[in-house]
Amino acid sequence: MRGFFAGIIVTLVVIVLGALFYFKTGMAPVATADPQMPFEKTLAKMGLHARMGKEMPQRDVSGFTTADLLGGAEVYQRNCAFCHGLLQQPASAAAIGMFPRPPQLLTVKETVSDDPAGETYWKVKNGIRLTGMPGFSASLTDQQMWQVSALLARADKLPPEVQEALKPGAAATAGSTSAAPLPLVTK
Repeated sequence: MRGFFAGIIVTLVVIVLGALFYFKTGMAPVATADPQMPFEKTLAKMGLHARMGKEMPQRDVSGFTTADLLGGAEVYQRNCAFCHGLLQQPASAAAIGMFPRPPQLLTVKETVSDDPAGETYWKVKNGIRLTGMPGFSASLTDQQMWQVSALLARADKLPPEVQEALKPGAAATAGSTSAAPLPLVTK
């Protein structure tokens, strides 16, 4: 029996040393154009869904008004559209160069309208590590995060005026101040 446990320990040590060798020698795919690492997507999704399942708030956003959705559209235009796209627009060059690619949230194919609004809120608030998705808890108010979550929950059935606000150039003419633009960083 002692030999069995020794075999398990030796196997675990070899696995850990092999993983360290894999990363230390530069064999791990870390460029955005590289293929995924073995089990990368599975492990990342497992951790993300477990954490969101414990922490995501429950809120019914069906009562959000068109004005709330317009506020969400403005927040989306200023903070999300660069990576996640606008209505009837192809993915930006930046989005195409990211790994993993950010979903184009306003397309029929990739909409998150079937996700609970609390899940979207959690992602907006906290971000998702190793994906390029930042957390906005320091730059958006709670209300703004809920507005954009409500917007995306209804992305497949938005009122016409909200759809107009999600087209290219709409943010420049909106004139509202529900979300401050992100500051430019220069060196």
